Amino acid sequence: MGYGTRENRFSSGVVNGVQHMGRVKAKNAIKLLMLVVISATLFILSSDWESEVIALPPPEDTPEEILRTKMIIEARSPIDGKFLTAAEYAQLQAQLQEAPPPKLDPKIREQIFLLRLRKTLLQFFPFLNF
Repeated sequence: MGYGTRENRFSSGVVNGVQHMGRVKAKNAIKLLMLVVISATLFILSSDWESEVIALPPPEDTPEEILRTKMIIEARSPIDGKFLTAAEYAQLQAQLQEAPPPKLDPKIREQIFLLRLRKTLLQFFPFLNF
């Protein structure tokens, strides 16, 4: 009925089968190539070929054992960060204990509290817009 002879039908089936196998092999080859390219890219990006070793401290850093035994003869001011001698530091500490720094205005203190409360509430309820 229009299909031709038996040999023609067989040969066309074989040709279709070979073409199908060729497509499958091409798809598999493309998948393998993509896998190789992605793996190589990830390997190159994840390896740190030119990074320095950071396991050891720099040579100019003083070891902690030496720092522990060193007597501290200078300090920094807690107010402005200036270098002070040990005597000046002790005098400043005594002054701060006698007359502590002035406290914040209660209105400013309340505003800071409300801002912190708002920040905390927004972390738990991000959909609130106040």
